[in-house]
Amino acid sequence: MNTPQKPIHYKQYEFQTWKTFDAETIVEAPVSLTVNGKVWLTFMCTPIDLEALAVGFLYNEGLIKKMNEVEDVRVCEHGDNIDVWLKHTAEQPIAWRKTSGCTGGVTAVDLLAKPNISLSSNIKLHPDVIESFVEMLLKAQELYRKTGGVHTSVLSDGEKTLFSAEDIGRHNTLDKIAGFCLMNDVWTESRILITTGRISSEMLQKAAQLNVPILISRTSPSSLSIEMAERYGITLIGYARKNRFNVYSNMQRVGV
Repeated sequence: MNTPQKPIHYKQYEFQTWKTFDAETIVEAPVSLTVNGKVWLTFMCTPIDLEALAVGFLYNEGLIKKMNEVEDVRVCEHGDNIDVWLKHTAEQPIAWRKTSGCTGGVTAVDLLAKPNISLSSNIKLHPDVIESFVEMLLKAQELYRKTGGVHTSVLSDGEKTLFSAEDIGRHNTLDKIAGFCLMNDVWTESRILITTGRISSEMLQKAAQLNVPILISRTSPSSLSIEMAERYGITLIGYARKNRFNVYSNMQRVGV
């Protein structure tokens, strides 16, 4: 049985005194992805919501578009492999590229290629509303409050949380959210993605696959993610706090 946290014991040195503590830490585990009977890769992840992780990863890589392409998805008895059987053949990418994702993300998507994604959503937010999305993200951090050391992402329809995901890898949280959307057939017109993770190129690409017009992060974007957000038409917001935030692209969706 997979669990996201593990009991630990540690000693803390403070003011020339040692103290012993019992606590919990986040689990990081290797979990392989098998597609149509062939092992494709190994995720380094927090081993929860693994079905959503596998399905969402295949979606974000452009290998499936709908859940009806999936014949079956199941986690093996020992929790170290996810079997996905598709209703069609799927060619394993010749080469996976390492990304800057924590825990070592991989992708076969050419992030520098001309995108075939362009968002033209008319959604517009008042600046004061951004604070409510930050609060929505903080409320979703259940595992973080127990262990620390874990990323959280939330997909909202602008009013409430649709799905949330936690994982040691920030990129894994977006794959899990994509998987939840496919498995529950939930695709709203107004989608806002909020994450604790730094916005690197692979995070921006996954957000674009989810057709998210507004992406909000608690921390910074990379130079390439800003360029990609401009090309894709995504409003990219970073360093979001209760009373301030930075807008790096497509300012028109944040009213003044």
